[in-house]
Parts: sequence; structure tokens; C-alpha cells
Amino acid sequence: MSTLERMVHRPVVRWLALLALCSAYIQGSVCKIVDFPSAIGEMRHFGMAPPTLFAVGVIVFELVCSAAILSGRLRWLGALALAVFTIAATFVANAWWSLPPGPEQSMSMNGFFEHIGLAGAFVLVAWMDLGRKTRDG
Repeated sequence: MSTLERMVHRPVVRWLALLALCSAYIQGSVCKIVDFPSAIGEMRHFGMAPPTLFAVGVIVFELVCSAAILSGRLRWLGALALAVFTIAATFVANAWWSLPPGPEQSMSMNGFFEHIGLAGAFVLVAWMDLGRKTRDG
């Protein structure tokens, strides 16, 4: 095994990669907690009703799923849940096809496909976690 392979296979590298993957959800939840009126406004903007309940639900959901991924307890479930959530949210927040051609549509399209990629990464985390459980018994 090469030095690079040994470095990448360290548990701390895996955990930092999982932290990076969850970082938008942790940061978003913390920002929603710190500025809860804006979190409610965001839910209203996207047509979620009742907005307060949705804001609390999103905060709890994102933090619980991130904790599952980072702790390894039901990592596969947290990862799959965030994958489904991310796909659903990106269809609501990045509906680029409904925008007129131009810079705003391009930015929305980029955000859409970045989030699809993020969801794919969560599916890979679940797949790897379930595969490890199968191998380890």
C-alpha cells in the first residue's frame, strides 16, 4: 500500500470527508437557529405551511441525519434520508427550467446539478456503509 493510500485510509480522513459532506446541512441548521425569523421566511418563500413547523422540522432533520452520518450509528439511514431530502429540496429551490434564459437560469441549473451530485454522494455513503455491515457480519 502506498503512502498516499495509507493516508487516505485513515479514519480521521474518512470522518473529515463525512463532515465536509454534511457541512452545508450543519451550517444551514445553525444559521436557521441563530436567525429563526429568516428560517420561517425561507419556508414561506418556498410555500411550506405551516412555516414555523417546517423550519423546526428541517433543522431537526438535518442535524439528526448529520449526527447519524458522523457517529456511524445508522449512517446508511441518515445518508439515504439526506439524499432523498436533497433531491426533493432541489426540485423546489432550483427549478431552473421555470426561469427565463440568462444568468439566473444558469446559476439555478448549476445549483440543481450540484445538489444532484451531493445526493449521489450520500447514496454512496449509504452503499458503502451497508456493504461494510454485510462484510463485517
